[in-house]
Amino acid sequence: MNDEDFMQLALAQAELALTAGEVPVGAVLVRDGVLIAQAHNAPVGQHDPSAHAEILVMREAAAKLGNYRLDDCTLYVTLEPCTMCAGAILNARLAKVVWGAAEPKTGAGGSVIDVFAQAQLNHHTLSQGQVMAEQCALPLQTFFKQQRLAHKAQAAATRLRDDAVRTPDLAFNNLPGYPWQANYISDLPALNGLRMHYLDEGPADAQVTWLCLHGNPAWSYLYRHMIPVFLAAGHRVVAPDMPGFGKSDKPKKDSAHTFDWHRAVLLEFIEALDLRHIQLVVQDWGGILGLTLPMAQPWRYQSLLVMNTMLATGEQPLSEGFLGWRQMCADKPMFDVAKLFARGNPQMSADECAAYNAPFPDAGHRAALRAFPPMVPSGVESPGAAVSRQAADFWANHWQGRSLMFIGKQDPVLGEPVMRDLQQRIRACPEPVVLPQAGHFVQEHGHEIALQALQHFFHSGDQQ
Repeated sequence: MNDEDFMQLALAQAELALTAGEVPVGAVLVRDGVLIAQAHNAPVGQHDPSAHAEILVMREAAAKLGNYRLDDCTLYVTLEPCTMCAGAILNARLAKVVWGAAEPKTGAGGSVIDVFAQAQLNHHTLSQGQVMAEQCALPLQTFFKQQRLAHKAQAAATRLRDDAVRTPDLAFNNLPGYPWQANYISDLPALNGLRMHYLDEGPADAQVTWLCLHGNPAWSYLYRHMIPVFLAAGHRVVAPDMPGFGKSDKPKKDSAHTFDWHRAVLLEFIEALDLRHIQLVVQDWGGILGLTLPMAQPWRYQSLLVMNTMLATGEQPLSEGFLGWRQMCADKPMFDVAKLFARGNPQMSADECAAYNAPFPDAGHRAALRAFPPMVPSGVESPGAAVSRQAADFWANHWQGRSLMFIGKQDPVLGEPVMRDLQQRIRACPEPVVLPQAGHFVQEHGHEIALQALQHFFHSGDQQ
């Protein structure tokens, strides 16, 4: 075998490093034409800054030969050694080192400094460079191109638009009952560079996916009692924060929020994650928007779990309770979200109530809270009313899945009368489960709701 043959073996090691996510450098060590050892870069995997291919291959060879002196050996490496590796090569008394691609930033074989040519040193290893240089450079070019693309994508995902604000991460530290990993997406066309947060827990290939959509002024924290139940069943749970809420970016202007825009974001989000076997869970705006989604791609959806919400078709007057809520939001735009939850949910702790305030530290973060109440369609010509009427036809005449409805009886905004009307609009929706003590935010009683939903959809005798 000649130099090129041994360099090919080193290149095979470089490919292994590339697969492992390491800088793709490979090395082999040869004695009398016989392969003694081979290795590749592993600083990341071994958590060791010295775990360069040259160091690792010399360690392996020295252990096999029983001698730290390798004075009758030749080392082949795909990249010009750095000063650390060059020093180790000299200390090992290697006879020769053959390297491939030049390293213009740290190379110690002549690119930056030539350690092997220092006359003052007491040992001199013969150095031969640029052997199969183009082939050796190719995996490095591939690796650093991937790194640049990843860094670019990360920068795009974390960059904040000038017309938006982002709640500091510290605001979400140590929230009770909310331990899950944050996920972000920013490359949806409708987002136009905004960063949207979502939870995605459970097996990615689960045969059941619970898509949990929140309303105003809530966020994915609303589902903290339901998520563990679904996960314990081996299911997947996806719970996004709509733009303007939770950990998602928040447009500064109220006018940025429209019915059609938020619907487009949700449709693109579902498409981007390719969600299937969806059990749609909705409440409040999560239903006003969410109930318009399945008709776009019915095959993605299996079931509907619906709580205090409505189909905003604009055909009927809004309830007095809702009109009162809308007026309160207009009169007191800085209303305390924590106190709102505390009034209707005496079982909640002060820290739980405060968690609902976390995304909205000041007026600049509250555009969605101001914009959503007047966004509810109030007439047949209102934005969103037409698509809601199409959705009403879908639920009445084309829905093929199963449904389950829970009603928080104490809700003055979207309570039992509104929900009874919605039940009649959903094909084959069974008699609702009325929760006498629950108010508008029904998910605060979510543990029992989730258990009943599992029983209804997956363990009842009349499953479809």
